[in-house]
Amino acid sequence: MKISELISVLDVFKNDDIKLLRDLVEDHNQVIMIGNGGSNSICSHIAQDYTKQLRKKSFTFSDPSRLTCYINDYGMEAAYAQFILEFADTDTLVILISSSGNSENIVRATSMCVSMDIDFITLTGFDKDNRVRSLYGDKSSLDIWVDSHDYGVVECAHQIFLHTIVGE
Repeated sequence: MKISELISVLDVFKNDDIKLLRDLVEDHNQVIMIGNGGSNSICSHIAQDYTKQLRKKSFTFSDPSRLTCYINDYGMEAAYAQFILEFADTDTLVILISSSGNSENIVRATSMCVSMDIDFITLTGFDKDNRVRSLYGDKSSLDIWVDSHDYGVVECAHQIFLHTIVGE
């Protein structure tokens, strides 16, 4: 990861985006955060901070027992969508993170949010026309795209963006 690249992509975060993130989190009863791998770790970290610092009911789908159960019963591609179906309602904000924006399980989770009329935020990177953005970017309450193909840069930028409303 190049620090100079990370610094340059952080310039895309507008104060309006940060204010919208803050408003969306404040306006919802609970926040569900979903991601794969490193993005799932970001979700766990941010969910804890939102609960502790913002006093917002916030959680992620990272329990190994439930996760493997859903993957076994519904398939890896549908596990997150099923979780949203079972735990989200119209007063839930869902934050979906995919570095590539092409993860099938995140695409389907985004589709579930649309079909259930649930507000959601998408955080992606890599190609500007990735699947999450091209299919659902216009339906997202906030669509954050990081212009990098470096996982480290994209993941760090996503975490920094989500942290901007903590500790204000």
